[in-house]
Amino acid sequence: MAFESLTDKLQSAFKKLTGKGKLSEKDVKEAMREVKLALLEADVNFIVVKDLIKKISERAVGSEIMESLTPGQQVIKIVNEELTTLMGGSHSKITMASKSPTIIMLIGLQGSGKTTQAGKLAYFFRKQGKNPLLAACDVYRPAAIKQLQIVGEKVNTPVFEKGQGDPVDIAREAIEYAKENHNDMVLIDTAGRLHIDEELMSELKSIKSEIKPHEILLVVDAMTGQDAVNVAKSFNEQLGIDGLILTKLDGDTRGGAALSAKAVTGKPIKFIGIGEKLDDLEVFHPDRMASRILGMGDILTIIERAQASLDLKKAQEMEKKLRTQTFTLDDYLEQLEQVKNMGSMQEILSMIPGINAAKLRGLQLDEKQIPRTQAIIQSMTPQERNNPSIINASRRKRIAAGSGTRIQDVNQLLKSYEDLKRMMKQMSSMTKSKGKKGKFRFPFM
Repeated sequence: MAFESLTDKLQSAFKKLTGKGKLSEKDVKEAMREVKLALLEADVNFIVVKDLIKKISERAVGSEIMESLTPGQQVIKIVNEELTTLMGGSHSKITMASKSPTIIMLIGLQGSGKTTQAGKLAYFFRKQGKNPLLAACDVYRPAAIKQLQIVGEKVNTPVFEKGQGDPVDIAREAIEYAKENHNDMVLIDTAGRLHIDEELMSELKSIKSEIKPHEILLVVDAMTGQDAVNVAKSFNEQLGIDGLILTKLDGDTRGGAALSAKAVTGKPIKFIGIGEKLDDLEVFHPDRMASRILGMGDILTIIERAQASLDLKKAQEMEKKLRTQTFTLDDYLEQLEQVKNMGSMQEILSMIPGINAAKLRGLQLDEKQIPRTQAIIQSMTPQERNNPSIINASRRKRIAAGSGTRIQDVNQLLKSYEDLKRMMKQMSSMTKSKGKKGKFRFPFM
């Protein structure tokens, strides 16, 4: 995951501060030296690091901090605030047109993932009740139009294309089409190059002049580190951008681009790509990212993912089933599938305060456990799912063979299920004895 190494090093530096009752200027100076090295190793721009360390140091050696009862924690608070400010302060919203359609132009170098991000944006806005249209203005790259059509089909979004025509004309006609067909957003997928050249910029400038987009979003690959920031700076100087979409932040990237982009370009990161699936796109929140970098967790993002992935009505029905002891293995499977939609357990755990990267590496998380459980339950008959008590030795053998698992795996699942039911029964009895209505939550909720 991004920032893993940086988080480890920052926590190591701050551990020395929090272990002291009082701090001297020398203590702060030594800690800031370690922070500086950690940021540079994370590929953060040198000038950005120098300016950040100066601001933190000036605040950290103030009498208010030095005389505090918890000076180490106060220094961490300052670092958190300065990192948040460095990345933009607060999240930057997309500018919506006062009169439809809102036009968003996606630009970037070839291979940065513009087409995929266009699909992700379409999916993102559809969840918000919008009716977007994708416009295929990359007429040079082989199969670019077909790729956009495939992506559009996956996210249930129409694609406007005119084959290998003039990109400027296609963009203009796409907007007219959107007005006629009540599409309130148009996402323009433009062509890229292997590097910035005059021909590319000329075409993008022509499209911009013709359609006057409300947002120009530059798609950059976080894996390229400072190269991504340099590309962003160049595009902004020559074309003018409104924000960035930073992709591949789920990969083994040092994260320097996320920390440097706003300071170098003056433009905010608006979205981050956190995976390959079309719903793996998140609004960028500088305060939450700063908290995660410092190993302080990101509970708000976990809550938002849960709200997006878990059905409230079904959760209430599940709660009732748990109270009334009518919870079946079908219900168990349904909850597992909802949790799976929230992302990997490694990623979710990394957002919980107090669980840092080093601790996570020590945990042997079996990401195949949920698919394995799904396979076992799906290998059962409807009767077995509704009444697991009938599953004897021969049935367990058949289920294990059908799901490609071991009999021990089947036994473990049934034990977990019975343990859950027993626990909820005990809680229900305790609540009834107090004359109160039970309020339970399924462990995965």
